[in-house]
Amino acid sequence: MFSTVLIANRGEIAVRVIATLRRLGIRSVAVHSDADASARHVREADEAVHIGPAAARDSYLSTEKVIAAARLTGAEAVHPGYGFLAENAAFARACADAGLVFIGPPPGAIEAMGDKIRAKLTVTAAGVPVVPGRTEPGMTDDDLVAAATEVGYPVLLKPSAGGGGKGMRLVETAAGLTAAIESARREARGSFGDDTLLVERFVQRPRHIEIQVLADTHGGAIHLGERECSLQRRHQKIIEEAPSPLLDPATRARMGRAAVDAAKAVDYTGAGTVEFIVSADRPDEFFFMEMNTRLQVEHPVTELVTGLDLVEQQLRVAAGQPLALTQDEVGLHGHAIEARVYAEDPAAGFLPTGGTVLHLREPTAEWARVDSGLRVGTVVGSDYDPMLAKVIAHGADRTEALARLSSALADTVVLGVGTNTTFLRALLADEDVRAGRLDTQLVERSLDRLTGTAEAPDEVFAAAALDRLLSLQPVGAAIDPWDVPNGWRLGRPAPLALRLTCGDRTEAVRVTGTPTAAEVTVGDGGPVRASASHADDSLRVTLGGRVTRHTRALSGNTLWLASAGHTWAVTEHSALDGDRGTTAAGGPVTSPMPGTVLVVKVAAGEHVVAGQPLLVVEAMKMEHTVTAKTDGVVTELPVRPGQQVALDQTLAVVTPPEDER
Repeated sequence: MFSTVLIANRGEIAVRVIATLRRLGIRSVAVHSDADASARHVREADEAVHIGPAAARDSYLSTEKVIAAARLTGAEAVHPGYGFLAENAAFARACADAGLVFIGPPPGAIEAMGDKIRAKLTVTAAGVPVVPGRTEPGMTDDDLVAAATEVGYPVLLKPSAGGGGKGMRLVETAAGLTAAIESARREARGSFGDDTLLVERFVQRPRHIEIQVLADTHGGAIHLGERECSLQRRHQKIIEEAPSPLLDPATRARMGRAAVDAAKAVDYTGAGTVEFIVSADRPDEFFFMEMNTRLQVEHPVTELVTGLDLVEQQLRVAAGQPLALTQDEVGLHGHAIEARVYAEDPAAGFLPTGGTVLHLREPTAEWARVDSGLRVGTVVGSDYDPMLAKVIAHGADRTEALARLSSALADTVVLGVGTNTTFLRALLADEDVRAGRLDTQLVERSLDRLTGTAEAPDEVFAAAALDRLLSLQPVGAAIDPWDVPNGWRLGRPAPLALRLTCGDRTEAVRVTGTPTAAEVTVGDGGPVRASASHADDSLRVTLGGRVTRHTRALSGNTLWLASAGHTWAVTEHSALDGDRGTTAAGGPVTSPMPGTVLVVKVAAGEHVVAGQPLLVVEAMKMEHTVTAKTDGVVTELPVRPGQQVALDQTLAVVTPPEDER
């Protein structure tokens, strides 16, 4: 076994690999960019090496810098995690040339499965069923149009290189194909350096089921059962579970054999995942999609139902050891479900958020597991993927695992950065999800309902106002009316008048009295008797006879509150915030997220129409097209391609024709 291993990655996967290395007594080496100098994986590793600026291409994607760090620290092997260089055959070869063991499959297997066109041809020859479509190399835009017509709509455009949903586009009709090809090529080129696309038939009511495989260098190959990954947004997984509620034992065995055959077809070694698409209407029929030649994000659910440590298995295979178990010895016990915690706003189309982690609490129940790269002080920016952590729960059956995961998410508190935890709990409570009626479009169909409860209630505004009252004076003291900028009336306690915004809701809130005996009025509602107190990092509020406790953190004029599985960011304003983006009357078009301007599609002075694309902004590997909300003329265009922009920064100004001067 190795004595020192370098982890060529960051965030939660780097922390997770370090944990296994520590358990096995192997020295761990972390690498980091400027942005991650104080990151958790850097602090937990035995040694860390700085490898460049925040931009991944100059740090985590630099083969030369990673290998130099391995040589500097005496590492014998490199674990790539997932993402970055994990499925880069050139990097695997460079490791071998430098005398380092790449903890993953051989370069030939990475190349064979990394190119979706070649992969489909390879597994077809091995007898594995594939989705109908056109997979010829080098298809032009005209070829793609002809192929889509031949296959029949709806179709999926997919990059031949890479995975993770990047560059994938669902095209319902011929009218949307040209724009989808342009967008898919651009994202594929930016993510993988290759804009080759293929066309596949879109399977109706598709379910995404994948098989975990293990193979050694001695000819041994087994599978560890399946994971269901059908709950997705933007073609990326958010909830994964093992086993699938769809498969029966016979279908599981058939899919497992097909996955092992696919791995053997490319002389695979190590841990890998063969992904299949299955129609919810015909669960006995499955098609090969792709093979991920690395550890998967969702590997913990397989670990919890099999009792195996997949990182340890990777290490042992890379060290030349044979698999320690046969297929007959693989057992599945209970049910495990994982939820990915992202820095994103589901109500805004899952656009990335950001900020600094002010307070952090993670579940500690014995049946819960958390793979996380977070700590207090972590800065979440737009340089890397928005996934922050994974919360996983294990139960005797699916019902128990679902309940436990919801409870664990309720106990997960991240203040200072907007996350999707409330949305995840709503998704887990969905009737179709609880019944196991899953497909990859369920989230999209149910999005309005799942995010419809996100508006902050009166109680949150009242709690924020009471917290503000506590900050003005010692508990029990009267407010000096001369110290309250909002005014007072002779003979009555001075009112504290606030303008508070939480999400899309803004309210005027008035508080009178002291923290131990106050009255709070939210908006047009009537006064409610209240009291409040602070204790460590919490706010205790009594409102109308009901007592609640909130975890709190203050950043500038924004108060973060968390309770009962919900997190709220309440901002105090002197006036109402303006609406983001363009109004019907025209005006500034602002950035919906912090990121980088990829494309500017218009020029100053150009006439545009409502709905016309103006710019494309990218953040955390996600593209967002900014459109005109009204007909008019582009009178200002202050940004250029490659420019970094902040949330709500003006990207363009569109002036309606009647307002032109």
